[in-house]
Amino acid sequence: MNIAVLTDVHGNRFALEAVLADIRAEQPDLICNLGDCVWGGADPAGAWALQRREAPPTVRGNTDEFLLAEVSELAPQTREVRSWLEKELGGVPPELATLPLTATVAGGEVLLAHGSTNSAWDALFLTETADGVRPATPAELLLRVADWPEARVVVVGHTHRENLTVVEGITFVNAGPVSRQFTGDPAARWVLLKKHGGVWSVTFRRTEYDFEAAARWNAEHAGGGEVQQLRTGRVG
Repeated sequence: MNIAVLTDVHGNRFALEAVLADIRAEQPDLICNLGDCVWGGADPAGAWALQRREAPPTVRGNTDEFLLAEVSELAPQTREVRSWLEKELGGVPPELATLPLTATVAGGEVLLAHGSTNSAWDALFLTETADGVRPATPAELLLRVADWPEARVVVVGHTHRENLTVVEGITFVNAGPVSRQFTGDPAARWVLLKKHGGVWSVTFRRTEYDFEAAARWNAEHAGGGEVQQLRTGRVG
């Protein structure tokens, strides 16, 4: 069985088009989408139309929750982005309101979430303490998936950084994002899971796309706040 997993599209149609073309070439049995679908400025309406047609979201992301919250609860800048997005999208996509926090596929062997199994805002691979944030211990990772005893692979997004570790036979994966890179390479990311002979393998994929076109769209239609990150794969 082959499963393609993408996450953090962040309204980038240009990156998503390239990723979906790459995925189609692999002919997966299933495409899973870990959320943060439209909160971004490189043609979010086009990105959402593509997702609805070819990669509907499987779980909700933290920025998807911005579109579901009461407007009065949002910070002023977040309200501005939401207002702009609603105009681009023609309203809040109703599908977002029905998305679960977690989901399982492949007979329960693959567990999916955006950030962590407890919250779309938390990071599975990190633990917050009174002194700051540190990497999660193996015991903490196991505890976070204890309610899913059949899971052999756990895939999340949210941090926009690729990661993989194996603890007691469970493979924990942090998939890289389709958009909004942080590591200095603007290429889009996704993950391919393959099961062969009862064993799951994980391949981190990177897909080149026309990030200059995405940056131009952002500059012309969304104020240019993402231009540098789209072009360089870095913030600041």
